[in-house]
Parts: sequence; structure tokens; C-alpha cells
Amino acid sequence: MAEAQNIPVGSTTAGSIAVAAESTVATRMSAPPSFDVADFPVPHGREEEWRFTPLERLRGLHDGTAVATGDGVKVVVEAPEGVLVETVGRDDARLGRAGTPADRVAAQAYSSFDKASVVTVPKDTVLTEPIRIAVHGEGGVAYGHQVVELGAFAEAVVVIDHTGDAVLAANVDYLLGDGAKLTVVSVQDWDDKAVHVAQHNALIGRDATFKSFVVTFGGDLVRLHPRVAYAGTGGEAELFGLYFTDKGQHQEHRLLVDHNTPHCKSNAVYKGALQGDDAHAVWIGDVLIQAAAEGTDTYEMNRNLVLTDGARVDSVPNLEIETGEIAGAGHASATGRFDDEQLFYLMSRGIPASEARRLVVRGFFAELVQQIGLPDVEERLLAKIETELEASV
Repeated sequence: MAEAQNIPVGSTTAGSIAVAAESTVATRMSAPPSFDVADFPVPHGREEEWRFTPLERLRGLHDGTAVATGDGVKVVVEAPEGVLVETVGRDDARLGRAGTPADRVAAQAYSSFDKASVVTVPKDTVLTEPIRIAVHGEGGVAYGHQVVELGAFAEAVVVIDHTGDAVLAANVDYLLGDGAKLTVVSVQDWDDKAVHVAQHNALIGRDATFKSFVVTFGGDLVRLHPRVAYAGTGGEAELFGLYFTDKGQHQEHRLLVDHNTPHCKSNAVYKGALQGDDAHAVWIGDVLIQAAAEGTDTYEMNRNLVLTDGARVDSVPNLEIETGEIAGAGHASATGRFDDEQLFYLMSRGIPASEARRLVVRGFFAELVQQIGLPDVEERLLAKIETELEASV
């Protein structure tokens, strides 16, 4: 377990690196980002960015043998009036603007899709209803690309639901104009055999605010790579995550916040619960503060609750700092078993053990769920947590 590391205002750590003891910073060990698949060697599992991932369960997404089929996924977009929804070809200038593929699967996805979906919220538009994007797997292999773009001072909430069965590799781009506010809720509620690998790229404009909720329940293997960069000063990013890893599942979340612009903020909080034999969760949190990013304020935290024997967690927070002129930076990671003292406290007041466990785990996740701000989504996620807990009682 890595201890929290806080770097106060006025720190003089220019040129130094503060990292978790168990790892070096992956951002410097990986191949440079590229849209060309040939720039990435086929991984063998010994590479830093792949060492936690069971490659044999990727179903060929990593080595080029997964061929897209016509019955991969079906995408349906429901948007309020005033929102422009387009299906575009590969030559659209908006594709790839938010970020470049950082590994071979992301590059394979970028080079393999035929059509992309682009959702545009015009400048100064404030939506009162969410945009809903349903991605439903129909049993095949698919490569996808999704773009959500907000004009200057626009405000929107986007809910992306992943359901069904598929082998899917995708890139999702979020482009935020100056002063825009975007909240994204990405729910992975796949069937048991699904494989989902995706890179999420957010490019945040001047004084814009990006809030992301990544919620992972289903699938045989889910590997998500949220990445954030800033296009102007004053940008803010909040990255929240919730995952419930069950028997045999592999769920991996790899974050990168690239503070490349002065006076921007970021905060990342991911929480996970695990139960059952061979349940495996991986959380990698990379924060890079470049030399030009003076006045940065950042923090990242990962908490994991192990409910049964046989589950495994790998949690690695990384913080790389190239300037001493920062407002603050820190990280924390902790993994522990169910708190027996909390359980005893509730049982001593007449609450049955099974109900006490549900209350503790529900409280563990409720802090994040309640920040979503969409009652129907919050209720659905809490109900899903209850369903997952029933399997461990």
C-alpha cells in the first residue's frame, strides 16, 4: 500500500519525481503516442503498460487477429433539441483532436473503424436533459470512435451505457471549448463474456470543467484508459470511478492527467470492491506536471475493499513533477478487507450481518454515486451494487 504523499504550496522540488514505491512512472516508459499501429510492437505481457493485463483474454485485440464483424455493436444516440448528432467518415477533422492513441489496441481501434459518431453541443447552449448514448453488444467484434464536442460556455451531461456481449476496442474523445462544462457517466454493464478496451481522451479548454464518472460492473475483461490534457489555463478535471469486480473478472483502469498548461486543477477518486476467486482489479494513476504547468493543483486517490478471499488488487499511483512552482500535489492508495469494527457496531444495534455488510459497502460507494446528479442513474447503480452484494452473502 502506498502512503499518501502531499507536496505543499511553495515546494522547491523542481526536477524531482515523487512516485509510488512499487513502480516507476509509466508515462515515460511507454511507446510515444501514435495513430499508426506499426509504431507499437505486439505486447507480450512484460511491458510496463501490459504487465497486469491477461493478454490471452483480449481475444486478439492486441495482436491484430480480431477482425470486425457486422454484428459487433449497435450505437443509438438520444439527444435533446439543439444538439447535433452526426455519423462521419474517417476524414473528419474532429477525430483524434482530443488525444492520440497511447497503446497498440487504441491505435488498432483508430485505424479500424469505418464510421464515427459525433455529438456537438453548440456554444452557449445549456442542456437541461442529458444526452444518452447506448452501446449494445450483439455478439461480434467491433472497433469504434465517439466524439462529444461542447462549444464555448456550453453545458451538458452525457450518459454512455455499455450492455450486451461484444469484443470492443474504441476511442472516445471529449472536446471542451472555453468555459464549457461537461459531465460524462460511462457505465460498463456488459454480459459476462464481453471484452471492452477503450481510451477516453479529454481536451479541456480555458476555464472549462470536465467531470467524469467511470462505472464498471460487467464483462470478462474491461480495460479503460482515461486521459486528460488542457488547452488553456484555468481548466479543471474531476475523475471519479467505481468498480465492482466479481469472480473471474479482470477490471483495469489506467488514468493519465497531463498538466501541460499553467494554473489548472485535477482531482481523481476511484473506489472498488472485489469478491470471489480470481477477481482482479487494477488501478494505475499517472499524473504528470510538466515544467510549463506552474500553479498546478492536483490530487489522486484509490480505495479498494476486498470482500472475500481469492481476490487481488494492484493499485499504483504515480506522480511526476517537473516544476516546483505548484499549488499542491499528492496521491494516496489503500486496499483493505471488510472493516470488522463497522460490522460489529451495526450488529450490536440489532442489524443482521448480511444487512450490515450491505450498509457498509453501500456507504463506501454512495459518496461517489451521489455526485452524479441524475436520480435515475444513481438509483440504477445503487441497485446494481445491491445485486452484486447478494452474491457474496
